[in-house]
Amino acid sequence: MVSRPGGIGFDAATATWILHTPDTTYALRLAEGRPAHVYWGAALTDAEATSLPVRAESGARQRGSTSFEAPFDGTEEYAWDGGVRYGVPSLQVRFADGVRGLELDHSGHEITGDSLTITLRDRHYPLEVGLRYRVRGDVIERSATLTNAGASDDIEVLRFDSAAWVLPHREDYRLSHVTGMWGAETQVRREAAAVGETVFTSRRGITGHHANPWVMVDDGSATEEHGEVWGVALAWSGTWRMTVQRTPLSRTSVTTGFGHDGVSWRLAPGERLATPVSAGMFSTGGFGGASRGWHSYVWRHVLPEPSEPRPVLFNSWEATFFDIDAGRQADLASRAAELGVELFVVDDGWFRPYKDDRAGLGDWRINAEIFPDGLQPLIEHVHGLGMAFGIWVEPEMVNPDSGLYRSRPHWVLHQPHRARSELRNQLVLNFGRDDVRSWAFAWLNRLVHGTGIEFLKWDMNRTFSEAGWPEAPDPERLWIEHTRGVHLVMDRLRAANPELRIESCSGGGGRLDLAILARTDQVWASDNTDASDRLRIQHGFTQLYPPGALEAWVTDSPNKVTGRRTPLAFRFHVAMTGVLGLGGDLSAWPVADREEAAELVALYKRIRPLVQHGRQYRLRPPCSDGLSAVQFADRDVVVFGFRETPRMGFGVPPLPLAGLPRRARYRDTRTGTVYDAGVLTHHGLTLDLPPGEYASTVVHLERLDDHPREDGVR
Repeated sequence: MVSRPGGIGFDAATATWILHTPDTTYALRLAEGRPAHVYWGAALTDAEATSLPVRAESGARQRGSTSFEAPFDGTEEYAWDGGVRYGVPSLQVRFADGVRGLELDHSGHEITGDSLTITLRDRHYPLEVGLRYRVRGDVIERSATLTNAGASDDIEVLRFDSAAWVLPHREDYRLSHVTGMWGAETQVRREAAAVGETVFTSRRGITGHHANPWVMVDDGSATEEHGEVWGVALAWSGTWRMTVQRTPLSRTSVTTGFGHDGVSWRLAPGERLATPVSAGMFSTGGFGGASRGWHSYVWRHVLPEPSEPRPVLFNSWEATFFDIDAGRQADLASRAAELGVELFVVDDGWFRPYKDDRAGLGDWRINAEIFPDGLQPLIEHVHGLGMAFGIWVEPEMVNPDSGLYRSRPHWVLHQPHRARSELRNQLVLNFGRDDVRSWAFAWLNRLVHGTGIEFLKWDMNRTFSEAGWPEAPDPERLWIEHTRGVHLVMDRLRAANPELRIESCSGGGGRLDLAILARTDQVWASDNTDASDRLRIQHGFTQLYPPGALEAWVTDSPNKVTGRRTPLAFRFHVAMTGVLGLGGDLSAWPVADREEAAELVALYKRIRPLVQHGRQYRLRPPCSDGLSAVQFADRDVVVFGFRETPRMGFGVPPLPLAGLPRRARYRDTRTGTVYDAGVLTHHGLTLDLPPGEYASTVVHLERLDDHPREDGVR
């Protein structure tokens, strides 16, 4: 046995596997030849974990059983199709003779360091299943493998999820998740879990704007900082499915994996199919504690360059759109450098034959009319200003009006005898193909290798349609292979260019997940740069993903998407709660705005370590007519306060801060006022908001533990 954080052990006497994280315990047991769920929650000793019954056995004793009930539904460690199971299967196959049901038996297990693998085999057919567990901090990563051990027949895989997560019995269950659309991504929703099956999914070929592959579950009483919360997230950037099952007996589980209903995979003899990771975490610190746990996991175990500060960037899109030329870009770069920008990014239009999105996508040749001497003079100009250089690309797309499409029309997703639907004048290249991946890597590597381009904004501006691959013996594989192909090209490109950094974009937040964050450094959360809307988008983003991976721009007022007018400080303060970027037409900014912007950029750089790597506390969620606030803490503390619409007779009450060490003291770096942590925690910080609509402020509190007590302490 093992009784240490991060350890995995097996108790032979009870046939129980126990996984310990620093603060939680996860246990499963071999029962009747199958792995059965035992426990997931706050830390237990080994003796306590082995004393617990299997939940299905406990439920059967309490409720009795009839021929109309299924003893396993909502309780199995990994639910497969077969026998008296009527709930959501995590694994469903069809053998060559038409048989669908599985009869799996345990055939062994292996514990290696922080990982456990349990092997199951079908009693008759040559099918082997591997269930893998890995402890990563307070997160448990789970995945599965499926192997056709036969010599002659394919096995049709109808559903193959990464994991099923069984929740403990509670009187009620509430689901937290995000929904949205283009320009309004990651809107937080909390609602009671229905008895039945609640499905979250994307059938679009990407993670999607309309949902995101995570869910959090509590008993309805959790708050931002208190209560038990279980969370599950899928590390996959393509089509996905997550099903929450709640039975009438309140047996509740979550199963999640790649693919969606109707998509299959023919597993050839000797072939092995592996799922993406499904990650699970339990927290007793409410939604905020759960978020901070997820943020820590992403920084420590997911992002490729976790220690690097994300630079302040300028992106040219909203300043020029497609009306792009070398002189204008050079002027914007000079103006951006004066404000303290560290990375200059040229957006769409640098390669196109026209000043629109109708042609040229896929050819990727620098437009000689726009850049007669190529990109090198602009790159050298940007470097001379002390900034890094970045550029926008969209490798997965092609315009029908392009040399690439005319020469290789079979490279796009298509089906025989069906039209090829265009969205945004584009078709989708099939990255499941070896030749498409080779082509993409070749031109991307030529673009960046040794040229001084240090940053790519990788965009993907449309969803799948006519998702076929006529030449392939198993055409539906493209739903998985396209995403794997994108991941492979990114991985290969970064390996060949270690200094390259990548931002994920898909029409804004359409590709946001743990798998894309393992290959990129930040995510463009939304094409909507309106600061008021961004408060809500960024609030939802940080439920699972860290602020230090969230790119946010300051753009012009009125906003080009919504037409809303907001003060420059408000726009900056909202963007400063993530990775600060600028995207407005700097040539049109008055001198006073440029001076204020330079001061705010300098302030952001001082507090950047706190925002990007500190602990985030969402003190008050966004609201239209009251105070909203977010805090970042490490040794120092920074607090952002926002009030969108003032109300007659309603002032701004003191704002209690969170997570401060007892007896610590802090000095406001702007006013010099010194505060005790107890006062800030139990009474609160008074925010000096300016009058009027869209008021905001930022307070930087410097810790003074090593200084003697001073007069005027509050």
